[in-house]
Amino acid sequence: METIMNTNPKKFKEFLTSTCAAALLGVAVLATQTDIISAQASNFQGGAPQVTEGPDDARYIRILFPAGVRSSWHSHTWGQLLMIEEGIGLHQIRGRAIEEFQPGEPFWTPAGVEHWHGAHPDVDALQLTIYEGTVNWLEPTTDEQYGGVRYRPMSRSSN
Repeated sequence: METIMNTNPKKFKEFLTSTCAAALLGVAVLATQTDIISAQASNFQGGAPQVTEGPDDARYIRILFPAGVRSSWHSHTWGQLLMIEEGIGLHQIRGRAIEEFQPGEPFWTPAGVEHWHGAHPDVDALQLTIYEGTVNWLEPTTDEQYGGVRYRPMSRSSN
């Protein structure tokens, strides 16, 4: 019997990475009690998301991005692990196309990589994020950048 590991090592690596990331995110959700706080408006365009933070600045954060809201460009000193819990999320690494992702799909952004993330223009996105270290906030994500070409990576599709 052939398995994904034998027939497509790249797909298996993607599957294994996503599974481990999803498990880590699940542990973070179960281990965190939260309070809603207001996001700093200057770091978001199109409105302000609601942020739920873990206790003692644990950096397990749930962010509700209303439709059309996105972060400014930024980077993290450790990196950032994101997963959409509800809705449709958008994520762009500077110089690349905008990626669309659905509930349960984790996305890792390495340390020092400039990126933005937020909700689809027509659909809210509830996002779980894990990061360590500091956030380096950059310039706002413009309407032109936010409205750029979006795609759904094949490795994330249900096909």
